[in-house]
Amino acid sequence: MNKIICGDALTVLRRLPDKCCRCCVTSPPYFNLRDYGVPGQIGLEPTMQEYIVRLVEVFAEVKRVLTDDGTLWVNIADSYSGSGKGAALYPENAKKYKQGTNTGSCGVAAITKNKYDLPNKNLMGIPWRLAFALQDSGWILRQDIIWSKSNCMPESVRDRCTKSHEYIFLFAKRQRYYFNSEGIKEPIADSTIDRLAQDLEHQSGSARAHGGVKTMKAVGGSRGAFGGKQSRHRGNQELTAYRNKRSVWNMPTASCGKNNYATFPDELAVNCILAGTAEGDIVLDPFVGSGTTCRVANRYGRRYIGIDLNSEYCKAAEAEIPINLF
Repeated sequence: MNKIICGDALTVLRRLPDKCCRCCVTSPPYFNLRDYGVPGQIGLEPTMQEYIVRLVEVFAEVKRVLTDDGTLWVNIADSYSGSGKGAALYPENAKKYKQGTNTGSCGVAAITKNKYDLPNKNLMGIPWRLAFALQDSGWILRQDIIWSKSNCMPESVRDRCTKSHEYIFLFAKRQRYYFNSEGIKEPIADSTIDRLAQDLEHQSGSARAHGGVKTMKAVGGSRGAFGGKQSRHRGNQELTAYRNKRSVWNMPTASCGKNNYATFPDELAVNCILAGTAEGDIVLDPFVGSGTTCRVANRYGRRYIGIDLNSEYCKAAEAEIPINLF
């Protein structure tokens, strides 16, 4: 099953059979940051509470269509409450406007006055409000991952730091779930390899520690920290050069290209898909946008289902995915 379906996410999801997908990787429309020009779109609700409620409803259906050992990966950024004095009040300029704190989110800024039930200039905490709401609805919140943007957009603000990260939340249906940690291991630093390769048994050590009373040798690393070979053959050249994936992912944002999408980079989707699926599994994205999730799933031998309310996005996303043999 390889499909990109045009329609409302909740409506389409309700037509999918139970437990048909192994993993969901998605980035829902951010709250009041973009107007994608389609009636009924998520993200332009009058209040952040209504926005969260709609997303919880969508992800309840996602939970139903995931296998019992399935996982949900959600990329989401935050919003500030404000007076609406920025570019969002100027439709002509908004078409060229890129919201500074979310580089990669291109298109028409939301034409709304951002007045909420918080005083102006408040960071609204949207990612964590959603995470806790999904947790309250029965999801297991397994981890928060920081996407550190190596090419974040500079900001002219003078009363806070420049925003250079977004969140990726990992959720599971059950306490035991599919997670291929080997598939996303990352290289360890050369300095760490050099340290762990020392011959500790024949090392004389240093008497500088403990006032010269006790000789201290280099530390070889905790048992099992760098994989099976390292734990069995510490101190020789058979060390594996990889470690468990860390929770801060440093990667640049994706360029917007000719289409006005809010996109996350392929590398982000690769990590989620390789960790959350095996070859032949179905990957779901209910907010497919530019089709990054589906494109990456196809590249790595997974099947996919993508959903989007905007028909133009669906057509463009399909055009970006090569014909495959799965």
